[in-house]
Amino acid sequence: MKKFIALTATLSLLISCGSSDRGELVGVRGKKWRPEKPYGMTLVPGGAYIMGKSDDDLANVQDAPTKTVTVRSFYMDETEITNSEYRQFVEWVKDSTMRTRLAILADEQGQTPGSGGIGEFAFKDQAAEGEEQSAYDKYMNENYWSLGTDDDPYAGRKLNHKAKLIKDPQKYPDEFYVEVMDSMYLPESESYNGLRTVDVSKLVFGYKWLDIQAAAKDKSTGNSRTKRSKYLRTEKVSVYPDTTVWIKDFAYSYNEPMHNDYFWHDAYGEYPVVGVSWGQAKAFCAWRTLNKNVYQKEKKRQQVNSFRLPTEAEWEYAARGGRQSGTFPWGGPYAKNDTGCFLANFKPNRGDYAADGALYTVEAQSFDPNDFNLYNMAGNVSEWTDASYDANAYEYVSTMNPTVSDLKNNRKVIRGGSWKDVAYFLQNGTRDWEYADSARSYIGFRTVQDFMGTQNTSNQ
Repeated sequence: MKKFIALTATLSLLISCGSSDRGELVGVRGKKWRPEKPYGMTLVPGGAYIMGKSDDDLANVQDAPTKTVTVRSFYMDETEITNSEYRQFVEWVKDSTMRTRLAILADEQGQTPGSGGIGEFAFKDQAAEGEEQSAYDKYMNENYWSLGTDDDPYAGRKLNHKAKLIKDPQKYPDEFYVEVMDSMYLPESESYNGLRTVDVSKLVFGYKWLDIQAAAKDKSTGNSRTKRSKYLRTEKVSVYPDTTVWIKDFAYSYNEPMHNDYFWHDAYGEYPVVGVSWGQAKAFCAWRTLNKNVYQKEKKRQQVNSFRLPTEAEWEYAARGGRQSGTFPWGGPYAKNDTGCFLANFKPNRGDYAADGALYTVEAQSFDPNDFNLYNMAGNVSEWTDASYDANAYEYVSTMNPTVSDLKNNRKVIRGGSWKDVAYFLQNGTRDWEYADSARSYIGFRTVQDFMGTQNTSNQ
């Protein structure tokens, strides 16, 4: 024991003498860090504002009394997430699922890289001792074909994501490749018009997240060290939007063209995605974080913090655009400008959805943005927030970064109103909700990311 202590002391002296800190407390010096504005986002500088109804509560809901709160700075998507952006997520999940199935079948057939055919997609050998897994491989290992269990024959194996997937049926390399690809598509008996349709039930995204709220509130552990795994949650989410919402939301109404074309056709690429549940929106945030950090890892840059859904207070603060008591994002109290043109996409008259120039949604970058350069914070589609709905929430939430996060409450707050709503629901202070597992033709979302640092506020 004495020898061990002496050795430790000697090593400490050697480390101290060989450093350049001259024995001073200089801290741990990492790489110089500068904030990077995420693509397609704008900085919303933190500050205080009066949350709640700016005008009389005409509907007498009484769920949004005024309250002064403060929120921290964050980045927010300038537009709602579009069909094109969400399709990137769906395509990523589809390609990853195909690679996983190809690798498993190649392994079962004893195929290896270099053997041709499906073998080009076989699992790569386990990382050598001391070799670090890439962020992509680590994610795939944990979420797609291995949860790290002892009885998983593929635990620790790595996908070969460098091999290019072959999408043309005429160029499939062998019968095993055909078998995998056929398993990803609906059988011919369920197809029509000569279309080869992907079986969207196979498109499942898995991810893990840490329930920090549960960890912080757990009093059973006392001062003992608790394994993080106790608070790790695993989610498996079917990612394809529910395109049938265009028909289910409106009885005795002809909306089949929107069901058939809205999500996948390029004509609607820049329109906001709809038919996405709260859980799917959360999954998109997890994927966007992963996708960005894989790139950061490859470029040997620091990882970015998570993309997420906004809290209700953040959403309202951003919608106001710095206008403390404005009824709408442009101020208010009217939904028309001086020349008589509507300022948002909504239902302005009884039975008349098209008076504002659009029957359904409009492109995500339509109408003028508010003073934070955010488009369609009123109208077009309502937007999911991360908050759980409680009619009395404003009475008890904190005045600093207020939110209600209750996993047992399936009612989630949506804000902003939509193309099928009257002007009341477009107001900054109007609250509404929908069940988390529901998808609607008038609900979309946008994401936010925390600003790293505290010096940027609107009060400066």
